[in-house]
Amino acid sequence: MKIIAVGWNYQSHNAEMAQQELPQAPVVFTMPETSLLKDGKPFFLPQFSNRIEYETELVFHISRLGKNIAPKFAHRYYDSVTVGIDFTARDIQAEARRTGNPWDISKGFDYSAPIGRFVPLPEMPSKADNIEFSMRLNGVPAQQGNSRDMIFSIDRIIAYVSQFYTLKIGDIIFTGTPAGVGPVKIGDHIEGFIGDTRVLDFFVK
Repeated sequence: MKIIAVGWNYQSHNAEMAQQELPQAPVVFTMPETSLLKDGKPFFLPQFSNRIEYETELVFHISRLGKNIAPKFAHRYYDSVTVGIDFTARDIQAEARRTGNPWDISKGFDYSAPIGRFVPLPEMPSKADNIEFSMRLNGVPAQQGNSRDMIFSIDRIIAYVSQFYTLKIGDIIFTGTPAGVGPVKIGDHIEGFIGDTRVLDFFVK
């Protein structure tokens, strides 16, 4: 399976990161399968970074095989959604951006992508247009967003990435984070919600 992720997909987050240019196409990167962390298992802070930050995102599950998918048919290719955390080694990423080098290791390190349980979506084209999601850090609201605020909707993302990658059943797509990213420390408790339904729950160790 593939993990496909999109960066700079919420204007609120772009502003907090001083990213002023509006992307003209989805900013796509991939992560290895070893990035996944499931079933509420704890996330262990790695030794190679001094600043690991959370980025809360909607994550969509691909349910059909597809290539060169038209936007108007993209809704047929995913069936469920959850909340995921795109943990980022911000110090490593910042240095890579400064030097113009790839920043894959700042995003795709082992267990950097915890995901919750998937919630089925209704069978309708507008099923992903208004999904509220949020994250609580130690019981306190830390991030909240809505899919309607994405610069590129999941349908547009699927149409774009399927030009380059054949989508297969079981692939997942991280769709970007709204404002409110921040660092984590040992002992932190992270919970993710779709609406009022908790779908993600784990500790940092």
